[in-house]
Amino acid sequence: MQVSCSHCGLEFDESVMITEPDNEELYFCCNGCQGVYHLLKDDGLDSFYEKKGNNTLSQPLAIDKDSSNFDKESFFQRYVKTTHEGFNRVDLIIEGIHCAACIWLNEKVLDQTDGIVEASINFTNNKAKVVWDNDIIKLSQIIDKIRSIGYNAYPYDKTENEIKATKNQRDYFLRMSIAIFSSMNIMMIDIAKYTGFFTGMKQNTVELIHIAEFIFSTPVLLYSGWIFFRGAYFGLKNKIINMDFLVSSGATLTYIYSLYVLFGGVGHSYFDSVTMIITFVLVGKFLEVKGKKNAMDTMDTIKANIPLEATIIKDGVKKVVLLDEIEVGDIIEVRAGEKASVDGEVISGSASFDESSLTGESIPVYKTIGSKIYSGTINTDQVIRYKALKDYANSTLNNIVELLEESLNSKPKIEDTTNELSKYFSITILSLALASFIGWYFYNGNFENALIIAISVIVIACPCALALATPIASLVGVSWLSKEGLLFKEAKFIETFAKITTVVFDKTGTITQGKLKVINSSLDLNDDQLNILYSLTSSSTHPVSVSVKDYLEQNYKNLKELELQNIKQISAKGLEAQYNNQNIFGGRDDEQSDYTTFIFKIDDKLLAKFELEDSIKDEAYKVIEELKQQNIKTIICSGDNTNVVKNIANQIGIEQYYGNMSPKDKADFISKLKNDKQTVIMVGDGINDSLALSRADISIAMGNGADVAIAISDIVILNDKLNGITKSLYISKRTFGFIKQNLTISLIYNLITIPIALLGYVIPLVAALSMSLSSLLVVGNSMRINNHKFDKEK
Repeated sequence: MQVSCSHCGLEFDESVMITEPDNEELYFCCNGCQGVYHLLKDDGLDSFYEKKGNNTLSQPLAIDKDSSNFDKESFFQRYVKTTHEGFNRVDLIIEGIHCAACIWLNEKVLDQTDGIVEASINFTNNKAKVVWDNDIIKLSQIIDKIRSIGYNAYPYDKTENEIKATKNQRDYFLRMSIAIFSSMNIMMIDIAKYTGFFTGMKQNTVELIHIAEFIFSTPVLLYSGWIFFRGAYFGLKNKIINMDFLVSSGATLTYIYSLYVLFGGVGHSYFDSVTMIITFVLVGKFLEVKGKKNAMDTMDTIKANIPLEATIIKDGVKKVVLLDEIEVGDIIEVRAGEKASVDGEVISGSASFDESSLTGESIPVYKTIGSKIYSGTINTDQVIRYKALKDYANSTLNNIVELLEESLNSKPKIEDTTNELSKYFSITILSLALASFIGWYFYNGNFENALIIAISVIVIACPCALALATPIASLVGVSWLSKEGLLFKEAKFIETFAKITTVVFDKTGTITQGKLKVINSSLDLNDDQLNILYSLTSSSTHPVSVSVKDYLEQNYKNLKELELQNIKQISAKGLEAQYNNQNIFGGRDDEQSDYTTFIFKIDDKLLAKFELEDSIKDEAYKVIEELKQQNIKTIICSGDNTNVVKNIANQIGIEQYYGNMSPKDKADFISKLKNDKQTVIMVGDGINDSLALSRADISIAMGNGADVAIAISDIVILNDKLNGITKSLYISKRTFGFIKQNLTISLIYNLITIPIALLGYVIPLVAALSMSLSSLLVVGNSMRINNHKFDKEK
């Protein structure tokens, strides 16, 4: 009799199980499981088994492995960081986690261990953050503790994870390539085979064809199709009949019957069906693997923008320290080109800071004594010193990282219509095939005939057409999108895009160019003064100066560039110079305004003033209008001043807009829309947008945006054209329409052919041809998706 282990849940014969005299209801498959069970019970953690439910676990690892390497200095230098409290921190991958109960157990055990200050595990990627006091407990002891309860732990290594992801993708590609190669060869052989079937062919020639098909189909089944066998195994392990099981069982039964024919049995071989079943479905699998993005990589992309160290001033001495070693009150020096490590307040000097990493705004912000500095922003001018008001753990950029990670963990996964159908389809077809075998066997007592009919039911109803309905149409759609400069990271976003109700835009770099232009000017200049202003703006590459210079060139003729003396750049203010003993100034206006302003003075007399704003992308007007025509709501959410946002919104026809929004405000707003049953797309290009992007049903980043926004987004508009949104919408709707057509074709096909097969009127040969025909219909229909050029359609 088979019984389950009281710890891991794996089933073994009762005769090999370890029992306990004082409790006959307990069974253990090994001493490790018995030890872990009593360890949890003694520590008051036996409620773990209630949380675990029916899930099975890996058997506990032996703890006699040498874990001393975790305490070596070389390991610490590579993987361990020191917190500002003086504790050690490491990121570990916990191996063997199967469910939320495993997370709970590991966290509880670690939390109750003396010397461990903090232990938290990310449910999405099994990545654990462990902080401990090395004077009380060693890392090797922590690893042993994890091993003692049935799990393993090793340090998280970004490079290693990238290697694994790349290897996995290459593995799928190789399996798919072999399957496609074999299928193409078998299809050529089939031309002779089926021609000979109707015109007559010698038996020895048929046998040679069977051998050739056997040679080509075997690696497809055993190598390319291995992933379906593996998926079917894990499905059965969790008591689920999935698509993988139907694919693998159909292919295997077909292959076994074809082997019977190959070795002298009467009938026809169907090795071609084996290869086609696996090849077509494998294409969809490859698309899925290729499109997936690991959340850990996203987090590392963000953290790559954070400086690893900073220069602090203590007792008049400069000292370079690690980020985690910065304490509140430390004096930090930031030179031109360097990033601020933590939040603080300027105490010495003045400079402009590029805050685009947080706000998405490209215009540097002038900072002087008393101004706030934010982590991750870049000093574009000269050396300043500021006092740290927060440590790294509480700094602005780190808060965004943590909120983003939390948001990624809770981001819902869209379940394809095909998967929903196939979940019931697989069980139904398998049941029908079994019923047909039993029924026909008892009806005429012919085992071979019953088996052929059962195989015919599986083959004719094999979910090739159903499985192809989405991936083949998606492949054509994604290819079309890529030609238009639109990168869909997963094909499943096509369906979501086709159902959108709301598009939320960031402003700068999304709706606008991210470049300044003069919108208002007030000039009281003679020709000589105009040439002085032109000469001054020509001496600077600052975006404001360049924009003013362009404005002058567009509106005035015969401008001359004069030779100015003593030209000096005043940090974050503008330019000073002299001409004919006159003091000249051109630069920022100290008065507050809704626009970026540039003033021009000679001997402190104001002669000209320019108001500048970011230019709207040319296609923005048409994009908003097209979205409105399709009853899609458009909204602007920006960190800019509300008056500036209002101005932009009014120009392009957006009625709903919000300004002065923090990254969290944007994210909360997206969540509110989703709670109101809206299907939301978020379009942005900065780190400040990354949190909101992760909350949306679909996130879109512009191609010239921040690396982090691109990393976290679902879709990237590579050519930076805003009309990529309407193109994506058009192509997605068209593609999704064809997906529904494909599903209809496959379902109608099955409704017609399955009853015929059940009645015994279809032999496996016809079943294979019929199945192939249904697949070809789906493929042929999908090829029509991009028959018409996009521009003509629009």
